[in-house]
Amino acid sequence: MTYQTLLYQVENRILTITLNRPEQMNAFTVEMANELEHAFKTASDDDNIGAIVVTGAGKAFCAGMDLSKQGNVFGLNEQLQPTTEDMEQRLDDETMIAGVRDTGGRVTLAIFDCKKPVIGAINGAAVGIGATMTLAMDIRLASSKARIGFVFGKIGIVPEACSSWFLPRIVGISQALEWVYSGDILTAEEAQQGRLVKAVFSPETLLEEAYKLAHKFIDNRSPVAIAFARQMMYRNAAQTHPIEAHKVDSLAMFYTSLEDGKEGVKSFLEKRAPEFTGKASQMPEFYPWWK
Repeated sequence: MTYQTLLYQVENRILTITLNRPEQMNAFTVEMANELEHAFKTASDDDNIGAIVVTGAGKAFCAGMDLSKQGNVFGLNEQLQPTTEDMEQRLDDETMIAGVRDTGGRVTLAIFDCKKPVIGAINGAAVGIGATMTLAMDIRLASSKARIGFVFGKIGIVPEACSSWFLPRIVGISQALEWVYSGDILTAEEAQQGRLVKAVFSPETLLEEAYKLAHKFIDNRSPVAIAFARQMMYRNAAQTHPIEAHKVDSLAMFYTSLEDGKEGVKSFLEKRAPEFTGKASQMPEFYPWWK
């Protein structure tokens, strides 16, 4: 797929996805949603990629939905009258995907399912979908010039991109509701104080710091163990009882111990760097266990 709204660049096992509509402050479109969904699904099974960094071209990260588009700016089919039954029974029908399902949610679900660590490098304005798309990313770093806002109430719509699932888990329910109710534009420092952002850097060093963190996650690490750990943390934390985590932990421990686990123990005892051979594109058969 040739991307029109993104740059897709791989170097030293790190994929940089750059939202690339700088003249429009990287405003989000249906086309961008489709391309992001494709990019994350592609990267998930690409063994040349260990981690993903997402940033924006120019001065903005993403200034929200492009409201200048004709018709329904969110890409929805206003001739339909979808129901909760439709969402349960026809979620993957083409009519639902193209005309009903939230485009931002399709992106965050693709990020959620990804087997690779994902770091958001928020270089500037990130409002609306520009903010909520980052919630599915594992870590968010921000430029000192970043401005972040959950501004949906100001234009009469609701938080999207599965943010009602992600945001309270990251910052707590009270902070999440305050930000959504108020629609305030947060400085990078305020976002850090609210635990949305891990750290704030100068614009000149933001990407460098993101790459450092990515290498810390993937260098001398098993891609299979990383893929398991990412999904186990997200999915098991939402279970109602720890026994469900125990079931998955047990299978993951069993199978990783047969392959990269042996090399990890051997390299530790021999005091050398490990040479892991497992591939995230070739996970044990029980993965994905939730489907």
